[in-house]
Amino acid sequence: MDTADRAHAPVVVAIDGPSGSGKSTVSRAVAARLGLSFLDTGAMYRAMTWWMLTNDVDVDDADAVAVACGKPVIVSGTDAEGPTITVDGQDVSGPIRGPEVTAHVSAVSAVPAVRSRLVELQRGCAEVAERGIVAEGRDMGSVVFPDATVKVFLTASEAARAQRRAAELRAKGVDEATITAMAADLARRDAADSSRETAPLTQAADAVLVDTSELTLDQVIGRISALVEERAGLSAV
Repeated sequence: MDTADRAHAPVVVAIDGPSGSGKSTVSRAVAARLGLSFLDTGAMYRAMTWWMLTNDVDVDDADAVAVACGKPVIVSGTDAEGPTITVDGQDVSGPIRGPEVTAHVSAVSAVPAVRSRLVELQRGCAEVAERGIVAEGRDMGSVVFPDATVKVFLTASEAARAQRRAAELRAKGVDEATITAMAADLARRDAADSSRETAPLTQAADAVLVDTSELTLDQVIGRISALVEERAGLSAV
């Protein structure tokens, strides 16, 4: 496919990686630079988890979660400049980042029925993205968008990821005890998401590995943007 053909083909950039690798910040920035839509799939799983907890569904009961997961109406706004997430019309962008949701999102995400429903929603978002979409998560390249234009797997050392997450939390005024607890939870979630049977966190065979441990944010954004520009025939807006 030549550059002219690629420029008219649907563009899907799949960015996967563990917590703290920088994929949300990087994905939003790449989408904004290239004029693409942005999809935070992790927020969708958090929204589902928040709904389960709010409606007293036992999140440790996979069958109960599977039965209930078709009920909430989850809508993910895809504007890179201001992404939104609502459940049944309610803005939940704040509540879904709380410690209770964080502690249970891996369990809810592991339920096949949940993944099936949200994958359908994620693909729907890509289908209506006018110029294309940057989708970030943990199984974008391996499961959700196996034919993505560009696949990237972002990673970083556990120490670097923990330091970045701690800095983010301190900037938000979170106390040190909570930061320490959330650092431990980071490793637990990585282990749970990497070992689950359904759509585990893994690098797609054809994904480009980018280790961000020693790179600045601007360097990572520049590297991925250049890759997309080259493969999709896009240019910055």
